Amino acid sequence: MWKPYQEILNHEADFRVKYRFYSHEEGGRKKPVFQGLRTDFFYDLKDSKEGVFSAIFPEFEDEHGNIILNDARPVPIEGTAKMWIIFSQMRREVHVNNIKIGLIGYFMDGPKKVAIAEIIEILGLHSNAEFIK
Repeated sequence: MWKPYQEILNHEADFRVKYRFYSHEEGGRKKPVFQGLRTDFFYDLKDSKEGVFSAIFPEFEDEHGNIILNDARPVPIEGTAKMWIIFSQMRREVHVNNIKIGLIGYFMDGPKKVAIAEIIEILGLHSNAEFIK
């Protein structure tokens, strides 16, 4: 049974995305994805040729917006996920200034993009940056 990150980290998620995993034919993963995937998240910086590659973990939701607690069943190929920035310093120094609704990012498997994700809601990103050390 999955233990939600909010219970572990004692703060709310930073933001929410709508995601779609690429099929194997599109260059995606060969195996199904389960709750607890520890993927990096990549997004391009506006007005720059650089991007941000960071430990931001998804926590997948069901069709009603509830965290999927059964970590023994694959998560949907597309849906929504709460996103958790793992390193507080990166939250304060980089992400709080760059993550915006509508920004497109990718779940990464090493250097490979395995899912596309659009930021659809900012949750605790700004308050977490102020209070989490």
